[in-house]
Amino acid sequence: MRQILRALQHRNYRLYFAGQGVSLVGTWMQTLAMSWLVYRLTRSTVLLGTVGFFSQIPSLVVTPLAGVLADRGNRLRKLIIIQSLAMLQAFILAFLVLTGRIEVWHILVLSALLGCVTAFDIPTRQSFVIEMIGQREDLGNAIALNSSLVNGARLIGPSLAGIMIAVIGEGACFLLNGISYLAVLGALLAMRMHPGERISRRSRIWGEIREGFAYAFGFSPIRSLLSLLALMSLAAISYQVLMPVFAGEVLHGGPNTLGFLMGFSGVGALSGSVYLASRRNVRGLGRVIVAASLVFGFGMIAFSFSGHLWLSMLLMIFIGFGIMVQMAACNTILQSIVDDDKRGRVMSLFTMAFMGTTPFGSLFAGWLASRIGAPHTVLAAGICALAGSLFFARRLDKLRESVRPIYEAKGI
Repeated sequence: MRQILRALQHRNYRLYFAGQGVSLVGTWMQTLAMSWLVYRLTRSTVLLGTVGFFSQIPSLVVTPLAGVLADRGNRLRKLIIIQSLAMLQAFILAFLVLTGRIEVWHILVLSALLGCVTAFDIPTRQSFVIEMIGQREDLGNAIALNSSLVNGARLIGPSLAGIMIAVIGEGACFLLNGISYLAVLGALLAMRMHPGERISRRSRIWGEIREGFAYAFGFSPIRSLLSLLALMSLAAISYQVLMPVFAGEVLHGGPNTLGFLMGFSGVGALSGSVYLASRRNVRGLGRVIVAASLVFGFGMIAFSFSGHLWLSMLLMIFIGFGIMVQMAACNTILQSIVDDDKRGRVMSLFTMAFMGTTPFGSLFAGWLASRIGAPHTVLAAGICALAGSLFFARRLDKLRESVRPIYEAKGI
């Protein structure tokens, strides 16, 4: 346990971990309550998808600008502003629901606002991790612990939201989410950072965006990691979007079946986070990425053929484990090899690969499933994941040669 939790020895990260843990539970509560609210008001699956699109599309459009701003000035101050805006969005949503004034256009506007806030939050927060811990050897552990935090909250938040919606209503979930942001804001305000760590820039924003793209895609290890991440994200979207179809039409179940499937996926993801946290350093993560991608791909293929609930739940553990380990390991390597003055911009590209594919991937998965069926769509996604992992494996030795001088220079 001392090895798994070693990043918590750093005071700033310990504060962040506690505050973010409370806030993430509220975030997952709001996510479930938002979906239920839209469905209760409209009974329209089209509007469910539309709200999801509005909340996700800023990750593709706004994130490059967010990466530039993350590399300018004080990241801690930016995070405080970002979290305050997210809290304001939750309180406005709670007020509209609790007073009975909520309308669909309110939800669309507020979803787009939260999507913009999230687009700025992720690259800023990811690039801030190294400043919180100060020691590069604990970077991978800090990223893995953050992943475990996200997945632990994913198991707790929706369960609490389901109970609260049934007893009190959606407004209470939004209100509690707003209150939960006070925990992470308090943690950020209590941090003690070394002065003068960030250097303000005066160059043009568009020039810095181009510089970030040229740096990331001109260096083969970063380019390969981002490409594999984008492909795996697209494949993962297909099973997430189509899970209700598998629960209802393939496994002949209901909401409980859907809950079991997603719950077991969360167990696998949480297990993957704990495994990464137990690793001592970043060395060997390339092979881990290949293995995790293969586990995910084979899991998807097997799941597409499964017609039994117990087997499907077991396979969801492997699918959740594989995708979480692959994404978190890519994040760890990227943060280990990137230049500090371009960290925010590379993390913005990581966000685009991880989340920017979601709105279009969701639409494509739904369209393809309407043509060839949900099982065949997931089968195709699993085959694509296998092909991507095998291509990455073939290039692994060359990528390792490119990365080794950076590891040696940084004392890894």
